[in-house]
Amino acid sequence: MTSSLLSHDDAAPDGPLLFGRILDGQGGAKSLTWAEAEHWAPSKKGEVIWLHLLRTEPGVQAWLESLGVGEPTAELLVSDSSRPRVMWEGNTLVATLRGINFNPGAEPEDMVSMQVWSDGVRVVTLRRHRLQSPRDVQERLDAGTGPVDASRVVTDLVEAMTYRMNAAIIDMNDAIDELEAMDADDEAGEVLARIATIRRNCLGLQRHMAPQHEALEMMGRGAPDWFGVDSRREIVESIERLRRYLEDINISKESAMVLQDDIRARSAARAERTNYLLTLVAAVFLPLSFITGLLGINVGGMPGVDSSDAFWIVAGLCGAVLVMQVALFWRWKWL
Repeated sequence: MTSSLLSHDDAAPDGPLLFGRILDGQGGAKSLTWAEAEHWAPSKKGEVIWLHLLRTEPGVQAWLESLGVGEPTAELLVSDSSRPRVMWEGNTLVATLRGINFNPGAEPEDMVSMQVWSDGVRVVTLRRHRLQSPRDVQERLDAGTGPVDASRVVTDLVEAMTYRMNAAIIDMNDAIDELEAMDADDEAGEVLARIATIRRNCLGLQRHMAPQHEALEMMGRGAPDWFGVDSRREIVESIERLRRYLEDINISKESAMVLQDDIRARSAARAERTNYLLTLVAAVFLPLSFITGLLGINVGGMPGVDSSDAFWIVAGLCGAVLVMQVALFWRWKWL
């Protein structure tokens, strides 16, 4: 398969290989095929290989075990387990990380997991669904400005995944600002539906990102020598950045709740006002309806049946009752 095909994470894989790069230690890399990667061994000191694999392809677990990866660890790396975790098995890093799902039709909280294994010479990343962050790092390698060793491949991947989380948070904040500018009185239903979506996204991101924060803390703790000091410092920066993002999510969630409560309060106030006016109208017409109903019964002995002035007397009586009611309502401050 040509290198142009291998340069795209969404291209047809070469076996399980989505792309593979041998780092030159200067920020660049050269590509290789799966046949070359299966039996690769470093030809000089400090040479590092990075393989990005589709973990659902057959033979991946067996190949990992051929590298000396224990069977339980190999099963974890090809499983659909998505909870973020990091552990050190001697000098070997085993991690499960999550990134924002930007695939068509996906919601931000539908995060995609990626497994990482590295012994300082090999970096193997495995995914099921398409993830943009490995492509970002790969494109930097192809441009000659990428990571120079295994630890920087890992930290650059973490940084890319964390940065894309920020993009999703910014989008939610922009959506909240847009909703605040809308006429909530006329579009309350639409605004409330969009706020509910934003709150679900915030909760989903918070639920997924909090374990990742704990996992990254484990990555920088007890790391072996091949995981350099600069890389540990980068992990600390990513941890702090992720903490700020979690705080931003809390703020976004609270802003959405405040806006939602405000819209519901205004809707309740409008409904209350309408009910109040209807109650006043009913109160006004209740005695008038009683009078006209009483005089309209079809029985003998009704006064005024033979008088031509009876209608005007009744109309005047109703008018007097109406004036008295309005005066009383005004005095009682009902109007």
